[in-house]
Amino acid sequence: MKPMPFSQSCENNKWPILEILQRTFTEPGLILEIGTGTGQHAELFAKELPHLQWQPTDRPGEHEFCQQRLNEADLPNLIDSLPLDVIDASWPITRADGAFSANTLHIMGWDGVEALFTGLGSILPKGGYFCVYGPFNEQGRFTSDSNAHFHEHLQAQDPAMGIRDIDDLKALGEDTGLTLREQCPMPANNQLLIWQRR
Repeated sequence: MKPMPFSQSCENNKWPILEILQRTFTEPGLILEIGTGTGQHAELFAKELPHLQWQPTDRPGEHEFCQQRLNEADLPNLIDSLPLDVIDASWPITRADGAFSANTLHIMGWDGVEALFTGLGSILPKGGYFCVYGPFNEQGRFTSDSNAHFHEHLQAQDPAMGIRDIDDLKALGEDTGLTLREQCPMPANNQLLIWQRR
C-alpha cells in the first residue's frame, strides 16, 4: 500500500483550528470543505465533531488525493471526496449548512476567490458560517516578514497567486452576502476568519 499523503503544516494547525470550529459549528449539519488536500483536517474534524456530516472536495483530478485517508478513517459522518472547481458555476453541492477551507485563497487566482464567495453566498443558509484559515494581509500590509517572503514565493510561481487582504475580502463578502464576524489569530502568522451568511 502506498504511503498516505501527509502535510506537516496540516498536522501543526489542525488542533488550533478544531478549537475554533468546535465553538462555531455547534448545530448538526453538512459542512462543505473546499480544498481538502491530504484529508488530515477532514479526518480529525469529522472524528471530533460527530454531529456534523463532513463533505471533502478538491479540484477535479486532485479530489481523490485524500480518499485513502478517508477510507482508512472509516467514519460514518465522513463522506467521499467530490470534485469541485469553484470557477465552474455547477457545483456538485447545492446546499450546505456551513463551509471550511484552509490555505486555499492564496493559491487561487482572484477570479477563483470571487467564485468561491459567490458560490458560498448561494449555497449557505442565512446564518451559516464559512471558516477560512490561512495567511492574510491587513490594511494593505503583511503581518510578518515570513508572510511577505511567502507572498514573493507564490508570485514567482504564478502572479495570480498571493496573500489576500482582509479589506478586499470584506468588500467581496458585502457583494456576496457574507459578513466577517471574527478574526482569530492562529500560530505561524495565520488567521482563521469566520464569515456568516446574511
